[in-house]
Amino acid sequence: MFDVCRQRDLPLLTFINKWDRPGLDPLELIDQIEKQIGLVVTPVTWPVGIAGDFRGVIDRRDGLFTRFTRVARGATEAPEEVVDPAQAAIDEGDAWQAALDGITLLDEVGADLDVELFVGAQSTPTFFGSALTNFGVRKLLDAIIDLVPSPSSRPDAQGAIRELDDPFSGFVFKVQANMDPSHRDRIAFMRVCSGKFERGMVITHGSTGKPFATKYAHQVFGSERETIDEAFPGDVVGLVNATDVRVGDTLWLDKPVEFPAIPSFAPEYFSVARVKDTGRYKQFRRGIAQLDEEGVVQVLRDVDQGDSAPVLAAVGPMQFDVAVYRLENEFGAPVELSPTNYKVARRTDRESGSKLQGMRGVRILEKADGTLMALFESQFWLERLEADNPELVLERLVAEGSAG
Repeated sequence: MFDVCRQRDLPLLTFINKWDRPGLDPLELIDQIEKQIGLVVTPVTWPVGIAGDFRGVIDRRDGLFTRFTRVARGATEAPEEVVDPAQAAIDEGDAWQAALDGITLLDEVGADLDVELFVGAQSTPTFFGSALTNFGVRKLLDAIIDLVPSPSSRPDAQGAIRELDDPFSGFVFKVQANMDPSHRDRIAFMRVCSGKFERGMVITHGSTGKPFATKYAHQVFGSERETIDEAFPGDVVGLVNATDVRVGDTLWLDKPVEFPAIPSFAPEYFSVARVKDTGRYKQFRRGIAQLDEEGVVQVLRDVDQGDSAPVLAAVGPMQFDVAVYRLENEFGAPVELSPTNYKVARRTDRESGSKLQGMRGVRILEKADGTLMALFESQFWLERLEADNPELVLERLVAEGSAG
């Protein structure tokens, strides 16, 4: 994800959570974050009290101390008391002095909030808090309002700019099924990129060229929904039961446009999925297709075996847990997963795939959109193949090798 953000110059805000529980020193955490995401960390708030003994935060912009009062499991918003620094020094003692020492060090190294560097995706303003107890979250939300840039024009797949005041266009970035188990619905979440969206308008579905009616448009917040009648660039609209709409699709009015697709992350875990009860095979196929559309896992198929035993590919093993749970509880198709020895995947083409097929430690599988994937059991074997056969098409995927 961070690789994609860097590629697209997307600004990032960082929230260091669970500071009310034992953990690492804040300076050590900052160092880890910088190494992981490749951005300069600029703390806006700084904790008073070590992890697990959370007293509150100092806002480095004005020096004021916001005292933390614990509430039961976040049932209500944690009371916040703004305390003068002189009084805080008396009340908090050594914890206050330790926090000031940390801030002095940050000042010396120049780790200060710089809005220009933040917008340019070179630094990340950072906040400390505890989401469960609702403490420190308000400052993060305020920062989203104060720091995050407003929606701007967006380049299309050919590099042409779609201005904000151009006719309506929207980009589908997420699809979610069964959000309401009682109705088995399916919602496509679309970000408005240009123009004005009005519920009921008939727009064009870019991938099919067919007209698309927007009668059922919702705004979704958790389990809460409400009908939305209009939306503007930057707003997110949930299109209910948009069965033909997929992640990465563009919807437009009057002036055709196609925005770049969302890249697929390089999977590093591969398991074969088989339905436990063959009588539930139809439900299994439907569930696998839905999870693939949503991006819960990547589904890779052997053209000779079809959907009987697809390979599920994931960035992390928890994706498999989600897939297994949803297949059983939403689609009524309990499955068993069998791990494989594959370690890395590359995108390939038909000609290269035919040459790779049958090689030791290599398997060629196909995604639903027809993309061929070459799976390798050994990174070393892959690198040797590339060196000995430079004519083979073996395209790297986003963030290859970063999961570990």
